[in-house]
Amino acid sequence: MSCFSMEKLALILVIIFTSLYVIVSSSFNVPAIFTFGDSIFDAGNNHFNKNCTAQADFPPYGSSFFHHPTGRFTNGRTVADFISQFIGVELQEPYMEAHIAVKNGSRRNYPKNGINFASAGSGVLRETNQDWDQLQQFQDLVNQNKIDKTLVQKSLFLFESGSNDIYNYFLPFGTKKPDKDAYVQAMLAEVANLVDQLFRHGARRIALFSLGPVGCVPARVMLPGAPVDRCYGKLNVMVKKYNKGLENLVMDIPVKYPGAVAVYGASYDLVQKFRANPTRYGFSDVSSACCGDGILGGLVQCGREGYKMCKNPNEFLFWDFFHPSEHTCKLVSKALWAGKQSKIIRPVNLMNLANLNYTAQV
Repeated sequence: MSCFSMEKLALILVIIFTSLYVIVSSSFNVPAIFTFGDSIFDAGNNHFNKNCTAQADFPPYGSSFFHHPTGRFTNGRTVADFISQFIGVELQEPYMEAHIAVKNGSRRNYPKNGINFASAGSGVLRETNQDWDQLQQFQDLVNQNKIDKTLVQKSLFLFESGSNDIYNYFLPFGTKKPDKDAYVQAMLAEVANLVDQLFRHGARRIALFSLGPVGCVPARVMLPGAPVDRCYGKLNVMVKKYNKGLENLVMDIPVKYPGAVAVYGASYDLVQKFRANPTRYGFSDVSSACCGDGILGGLVQCGREGYKMCKNPNEFLFWDFFHPSEHTCKLVSKALWAGKQSKIIRPVNLMNLANLNYTAQV
């Protein structure tokens, strides 16, 4: 069967499945959310992971919403947080916080509203995750019956990762790297394995989010040869190849896993829309970090010695040298939640995905 016909069949199956299971209701059929990814989704795991130098557990992180640092790498809520709020599920605890509490006896069970496994500095390649294996953490909890398998089947799974892998590819040190295409294919193979294992352990709904334009983050100024007056095109070319591969994975899922639904969120396209027409989306600056220092605010991490902070973070696309502001996260979340399904989120948006009823599947 040709690639075209396989993709067409996958899309038809998703549409049929959605039409069968979408229910007309004001509430959503998502009791819990399980989140996997990097610092874009990290809810504070790195506060407990002292082996990692990537930390955001100090001011002014969290200052705009929580009014104290939570370990999130932004001034407020992440995309995963907003999606939880749209659904009406309490924000998920970081895995390490829950794990430590269960281990020391201060709580008996793991949370029933889901768990956030995302960790700053992580990626999809094994060498990027030498001391933090999110998939293994999830598998252990399911295999040891510390997460109810019925809950897993009814839950929503979120995934966003790969920025660190691609950014690290352009660093001037480290081992010899393969060519760019082989590197991206190796990344996609790891994502495919993660998705496969999640479904084998009972997942039925998953959203894979594309990377944003990593070549546009202020931290690009630390890469040799990266331009300051425009995005780093070579880096974004790799990002787009990776994103295309993610979308192809989504198209394959209904065929590989009958009864399962996956969606692809085109975060890259959203951010490029913001950059092309900043004032329309409430931005006054789409190039520099609100919090940091040096060229574009990209040479000093927010909160570290010598940092400076803008007056209104909501007018900045970037909060710090690598991460979006809460305003950016909110705009992205709204588009993924209720956006037009053929453009920003496909084949269905997150609101429709959350409305799928899996009671009969369990």
